[in-house]
Amino acid sequence: MAFASGMMVGWRGPLRMRIVSLFVVLFASSVLQAQGRFPSLQGEFADGRLKELPGQPTHAIVIGLAVSKKAQSDLESWYEPAYARFVAKHGLFANAYTTEVYFVPLFTGLNKAGYEPSLKQFRKSATPEVVDRVVFAKADSDEVLGALGIKDRDVPHFFVVGPDGAILSQTSGRFTLEKLEKMEETLLDQ
Repeated sequence: MAFASGMMVGWRGPLRMRIVSLFVVLFASSVLQAQGRFPSLQGEFADGRLKELPGQPTHAIVIGLAVSKKAQSDLESWYEPAYARFVAKHGLFANAYTTEVYFVPLFTGLNKAGYEPSLKQFRKSATPEVVDRVVFAKADSDEVLGALGIKDRDVPHFFVVGPDGAILSQTSGRFTLEKLEKMEETLLDQ
């Protein structure tokens, strides 16, 4: 009986550890899957060069996405601070990581008619610093917005996307220093 009890106690310890380990693995993988993958987007720069996002970067990238005219001014509020931090490398930790930043006006559904006029207007007014960071794209809203879990079209959405296309973090809305620093933390963790 003592042997059986000893066996039982010895068995329960490793079994318990296996069960706990299994739950930890399942929980961690469900959290990672909840973030999802950034869907492939085909777009173009103001000069007509084509760009696929996220593409196959060698490092994490930042993608800002605006789906409606209402989101445009909030997206633009990110241009200067995101460029300064991520591209020009102004900031305490800015040289500690490598990233690219893309701002994407996304035209879906009936808004696709505004694609060409918006692109032409941007070509006339864009500053050189921003021109290589803005990618105009047209897409099926269900495909892209559904994959990203975007329900509010009236604010811009920002994603830090890993080299494998996995969404590492996301935020939305008008620029705040807190949101920028949260994205930077994600980039530092890579």
